[in-house]
Amino acid sequence: QSEGGASGAVHGSLQAGALTTTYTASQGLLLMIPNMYKIAGELLPCVFHVSARALATHALSIFGDHSDVMSARQTGFAFLASGSVQEVMDLAGVAHLATIRTRVPFCHFFDGFRTSHEVSKVEVIDYSEYEKLIDMDAVQAFRNKSLNPERPVTRGTAQNPDIFFQAKEASNKFYEAVPAVVDDYMKKISKVTGREYNLFDYYGASDADRIIIAMGSVTETIEETIDYLIAKGEKVGMIKVRLYRPFAPEYLLKILPKTVTKIAVLDRTKEPGSIGEPLYLDIRSMFFDIDGPKIIVGGRYGLGSNETNPSQIKAVYDMLASEVKNNFTIGINDDVTNLSLEIKEEIVTEPAGTTRCMFWGLGSDGTVGANKSAIKIIGDNTDLYAQGYFAYDSKKSYGITVSHLRFGKSKIRSTYLITESDYVACHNQSYVVQYDLLKGLRKGGTFVLNTQWSAEELSANLPADMKNKMAKNDIKLYIIDAVKIAEEIGLGNRINMVMQAAFFKLTEVINVDDAIEYLKEAVVKAYGLKGQNIVDMNNKAIDAGVNACTEVEVPADWATTTEGQKMASDPKDGDTDFIKSILRPVSAQKGNDLPVSVFNGVEDGTFENGSSAFEKRAIATSCPEWQVDSCIQCNQCSFVCPHGVIRPFLLDAEEVANKPESFVTKKLLEKD
Repeated sequence: QSEGGASGAVHGSLQAGALTTTYTASQGLLLMIPNMYKIAGELLPCVFHVSARALATHALSIFGDHSDVMSARQTGFAFLASGSVQEVMDLAGVAHLATIRTRVPFCHFFDGFRTSHEVSKVEVIDYSEYEKLIDMDAVQAFRNKSLNPERPVTRGTAQNPDIFFQAKEASNKFYEAVPAVVDDYMKKISKVTGREYNLFDYYGASDADRIIIAMGSVTETIEETIDYLIAKGEKVGMIKVRLYRPFAPEYLLKILPKTVTKIAVLDRTKEPGSIGEPLYLDIRSMFFDIDGPKIIVGGRYGLGSNETNPSQIKAVYDMLASEVKNNFTIGINDDVTNLSLEIKEEIVTEPAGTTRCMFWGLGSDGTVGANKSAIKIIGDNTDLYAQGYFAYDSKKSYGITVSHLRFGKSKIRSTYLITESDYVACHNQSYVVQYDLLKGLRKGGTFVLNTQWSAEELSANLPADMKNKMAKNDIKLYIIDAVKIAEEIGLGNRINMVMQAAFFKLTEVINVDDAIEYLKEAVVKAYGLKGQNIVDMNNKAIDAGVNACTEVEVPADWATTTEGQKMASDPKDGDTDFIKSILRPVSAQKGNDLPVSVFNGVEDGTFENGSSAFEKRAIATSCPEWQVDSCIQCNQCSFVCPHGVIRPFLLDAEEVANKPESFVTKKLLEKD
């Protein structure tokens, strides 16, 4: 009933002679640590697959960084890092093959959310290939060592000071063998896949003078940035760390260009009080008695899934080229301890021809599911590469979701949110006053708004800033009332199929007729077991969505207008400093822009009470109404409403006499 119990079950299963694996993250991994020490100490081959996530400190974060795996690096497990969805597919197999041969347990980790939640087109390795590679003698030896009445042994003893240390050191030879075994399996997997894998991989200019060393999904972003910078004549590169434990410096030195004079090491974790983060300290230690670069600095990035993009990576290379800074941060504005690097230039590095689309949805409205379906349709039925990433807040249902989709003829390595888009769709009209929906939409791009407003009503209901941006940037504006269509068909608030059909019609990523056919096939797969009626309703939604968009001509006077709805993030009378400086920007999806100084006084995670009263998102498409004449006073409406929209009050005679005229009441139906 817990991760501690799960890892205990793994330990017991391994001792019984069954090859066993498990999957975990964050606090769950920490609960497994006691069993991990035992599994490693007893040299039991297994793999823990970890979607690396943040640990709860001053606040809970369900999002991604390397805090959890770094907290387990001392357990005796080998650590293998994957940086993309395709690498997860390939290197998971390497971890299983290597643990069987070496007897050292493996933690195979990849970035939580950024990699674990990405939908991407991958090539699969057939199990028959693994069958050729697995060391069956080692499998049999593992089974022969299992606890079994036929071959009884004593295991799990206590050892006194006279022998514990020696027995601990006796395992050294097993760890010394790991790098060579992993290297061997990586070479074999590389032959199978055509994709090259090594313990450390170099990417960049052969005569680079500045490099970054990192692991995880950020390496894909760094590769893309390197291509951009080399095209401009810069001598930069990167070393991608795959086998993190046991650390094998000799393999890294083989690929380090002789021309390198400066290294920046990026860690996705923070160890308060340490003189540096783990990977940085390993690299510094490596060069203690080896002739090599004299300038090695470390920095932190991406804590709690904080965004890391090419502009920030360029800032690291710019820092190495000028005034070198140690213990730096990227992705935030640290105006207190001044550790953050300044971004001097915003760059766009995605390959030419990449189509970039953003969808602003409401949790549970089907937007994310529809976009996953679109990725699969395009990936499965065309030669295009496809990538989908879905940014959630932690409200789950009815929280905000922003889907980031990329399509293109070139491999997609953009492991970061879209900053410049070609197509933006907003699936909830209340968002127009909540968020900056047009931020990053390129000149001449397309904006689709699901709304109950007519074209004539838009001028009064859209904020002035949004209208200014549309007119000044030649934005193509379309409106669609997907809510009305879905309700008429019988789908309630599930507008996903309507909006997805509109997407294929407007973007023409693939032929629209083919897209509709593929969509309807996907509907049968997804809903076929729920009955033909559900399939028919979704098909009607698709047919309606194809032709339901109305193009709206953007008036020229929108370019300068100051008229329109006020933004919800604008300060209000009665706002405290906390509401004004933290809650309203966070609610407007601008929390990433807040500097460190804003959090002086709340460093321990303490927030004001009752702050949710200031976050009125107006996301409902309809509101409950107390129908006085129909009410039988069962109170079930108040019982089932999760938001307390309708609440029962019992008034005495004095309260009835003094109530406002607008306060409607009904006499209590009481017995006798």
